[in-house]
Amino acid sequence: MSGIYPSTPAFLSFKISSIQPTLVSISHSLARQARSRGGQRWLIEGTYPKHLLREEFAPLIAFSLKQRGQFDTFQIILPKWSTARGIATGTPTVDGASQAGRVIHTKGWTPSQTGILLAGDFIKFAGHDKVYMMTVDANSNSLGLADLNIEPALLKSPNDSETLIVTDVPFSVAFAKDLHEWIVHAPLFNEFEVSFVEAW
Repeated sequence: MSGIYPSTPAFLSFKISSIQPTLVSISHSLARQARSRGGQRWLIEGTYPKHLLREEFAPLIAFSLKQRGQFDTFQIILPKWSTARGIATGTPTVDGASQAGRVIHTKGWTPSQTGILLAGDFIKFAGHDKVYMMTVDANSNSLGLADLNIEPALLKSPNDSETLIVTDVPFSVAFAKDLHEWIVHAPLFNEFEVSFVEAW
């Protein structure tokens, strides 16, 4: 892991894609059969304004080249999307070891809150590199407990009392290709696009 991708200059726009390989076949009777391969990862593509000055652009390309193409991994925090829309108050942690699947028991939330996290919020466990998305709104009960419905299913069980990250959720990524190129427009404006794929 080699640092955090520069947050300035900011993206003009970025695209987030979820990749979930599925095997699908159609029988002679046209019945559909589908089987999930069980994996999922995020693809992030960002574009910058076409009028970046050299002094703005130089740190971006320097960081990018330091990654040696697709070789190294680093973190990126996406503006707006890396912070929960839900209330997300308290000090949330995992409630119990040996958890699996798509429903995670958590504790430490502010008690009795509706919408402690909302569908579409990203979450991450402190000891994991994988980022998950909430699929159902979650509420905390009077004890500060909340069950979180996530996608994909846990890659590995988090530890009991492992910290849950819901603000400035960092994606662990690598560049999606080995090629880095930029276009220079007169008078020395730079155009640059990047693509990252989640890595763990």
